[in-house]
Amino acid sequence: MTTDTHRGHGVRNPVRTLACKWLAGLLATTALSAGAMAQQKTLYVGMNGGDMERAFTQHVFPAFEKANNVKIVVVPGTSTEVLAKAQAFKDKPQMHVMFLDDGVMSRAISMGLCEKIQDGAVLRQLYPAAVMKDGMAAGIDTGMTGLGYNTHIFKDKGWAPPTSWMDLADPKYKGKVVFQSAASSTFGLHAFLMFNRIQGGKDQNVEPGFGKWSSTIGPNVLEYITNSAKLAEMIQSDEAAIFPLTPTAIARLKKRGIPVEYAQPKEGSVILVVGECVVAKNSEPELSQKLAAYLLSREAQEAALEYGGHFPSNRDVKGTGDNVAVLKQFQDYMANAKVLDWDAINATRPAFNARWNRVMER
Repeated sequence: MTTDTHRGHGVRNPVRTLACKWLAGLLATTALSAGAMAQQKTLYVGMNGGDMERAFTQHVFPAFEKANNVKIVVVPGTSTEVLAKAQAFKDKPQMHVMFLDDGVMSRAISMGLCEKIQDGAVLRQLYPAAVMKDGMAAGIDTGMTGLGYNTHIFKDKGWAPPTSWMDLADPKYKGKVVFQSAASSTFGLHAFLMFNRIQGGKDQNVEPGFGKWSSTIGPNVLEYITNSAKLAEMIQSDEAAIFPLTPTAIARLKKRGIPVEYAQPKEGSVILVVGECVVAKNSEPELSQKLAAYLLSREAQEAALEYGGHFPSNRDVKGTGDNVAVLKQFQDYMANAKVLDWDAINATRPAFNARWNRVMER
């Protein structure tokens, strides 16, 4: 009796068997890949765009993404813009974690937009000043606002580096001062409030600052910018000679070959903490808390320091190579840095913003 191999009876066709095995394997692999993709979750983080976003997406987030099978997507914007987005979607948050400057973070907490960060060992590793509002938020980047200056212009003009906030009013800088809007930028607000203090004002009373601006710094201002994104271009084109900025931002610009340096005002810089908070009522509370803890860790903050120039809030970060000296310099800057009364500032912030926009930038 013969066997009909063409109909699949008796002896199997080896080519057909191999094809079936290959197809089965392909389907299994596809199913596994689809399952893995289906299981991968996405976390949305509101934060500054530009250099900060690049440093975190390329060097800080990847380790967490790999360890937790998660994709982190940045929602870029200034602190004010991120806060507005969080407020607009308060009942159904679109973000899971957000980074905000300390003053804006204080407002976010008062609006009920933040969930308390779960207490853990990492919180005890932070500088005390980095734990905000009883743990409702925590600093991931500690710094200060002082003065930045264009080293190309200063060298060409034979000017000595600035030493005071009042240097912004020096007539030789007429048309060369670039100032961030105090209504939308923490850097601009810091600089104005220090000017106000020098004029005899307090954080609760800004009349001296507004009163003296038009006869001092105001005439020197080339442009009021909404944020610092445009600043690099203005430095490179020699439009901007002097401006409020942080050592962190200066370090990032220098890495890009932009001729800029930081100067610590003799009256003191203003402490600036970029904090993180877990967005209240978000869709992934446990994973969001896990990300928040990771971002406070030594591992994450060492990467942020090395690749983004972000000064750590975690006391266990030591730095390597050139960053050891950078950290020492940072500690020296902190010696006379000033702390603002954010509760007093935020209590009248809407009126302040309206006045600034009406009087300063008309």
